[in-house]
Amino acid sequence: MEFQATSIADFLKGTIEGNPNATVYSISKIEDGKPGTLAFLANPKYNKYIYETEATIVLVNKDFVAEGEIKATLIRVDNAYEAFASLLDLYQQTKEIKKGIEKPSFIDESAVVGKDIYIGAFAYIGKNARIGNNVRIYPQVYIGDNVVVDDGSIIYAGVKIYEDCKIGKSCILHSGCVIGADGFGFAPTNEGTYKKIPQVGNVILEDNVEIGANTTVDRATMGSTIVHEGVKLDNLIQIAHNCEVGENTVMAALTGLAGSVKVGHHCTFGGQVGVAGHLSIGNNVTFGAMSGVTNNVKDDKVMLGAPAMDIAQASKVLVVYRRLPQLRDQLIRLEKDLAALKEQIGLK
Repeated sequence: MEFQATSIADFLKGTIEGNPNATVYSISKIEDGKPGTLAFLANPKYNKYIYETEATIVLVNKDFVAEGEIKATLIRVDNAYEAFASLLDLYQQTKEIKKGIEKPSFIDESAVVGKDIYIGAFAYIGKNARIGNNVRIYPQVYIGDNVVVDDGSIIYAGVKIYEDCKIGKSCILHSGCVIGADGFGFAPTNEGTYKKIPQVGNVILEDNVEIGANTTVDRATMGSTIVHEGVKLDNLIQIAHNCEVGENTVMAALTGLAGSVKVGHHCTFGGQVGVAGHLSIGNNVTFGAMSGVTNNVKDDKVMLGAPAMDIAQASKVLVVYRRLPQLRDQLIRLEKDLAALKEQIGLK
């Protein structure tokens, strides 16, 4: 595909500085920019690259102030990162969209399949499943009995969706994720063994949810595990039984929620955050990477550490932690000085 600066600016409602007829054929990172590509600058840490990049067009924020000569044509927009994402989405839409039902695949005769769909080879769709319009189901996907996949959702290769689960509109499930496996429920017995507790609930993903590769969302023991609208989960995340994740919350890789955790809306989880079971997390809460959450958290908090604590307190703890070797040396000297003083005054 070929795009001119004028058409890009019109699409993004941006303003051009430089050659309005500059043409790009591909995209690149600003530090690796090549002629004929489009890049973007949103993070000030990368400002230095804009003066040396070979990219033909660069998207920048409206408030960007140049401190040197720039060879590239600039397009100023309100939010360069968001604008670049919009262009990538437009580019993605130009790619060929697969349609039709490949063979061999299995669709139970009781299943209902919508219009303009794609079902890849070796896919399995169970009894009474309902597949909406414009759904794409890639090869080797398993969709169990009574599953609902609503309009416009994309189910990539190797996804497994267990029985009775519901997938909303325009969801994206990446390869290897498992929706609706049994929650981790076992009752200890007097004999020292564990009796499995049947998991008879389901999983509900609301609209516009994206689930990363090899992420698991367990079915509820009873009722539903719910992932609300707009949630984005990275790869290798565990959402346990009966959890509820509020709308537009995002979680980075290796985050884990134990059973029955309730997370509010617009929360942010850094990588490797762990949350103990049956906790309540408020709205607009942010957890730094590797936080260990052991208590309920109120709205609008920024938390860090293990156990997780308010960022202000965590910063003080970190200062002390970094000084531990020095404090240890001071303590050893004080013990020696105290021993010498006791000897001088005749104390044992």
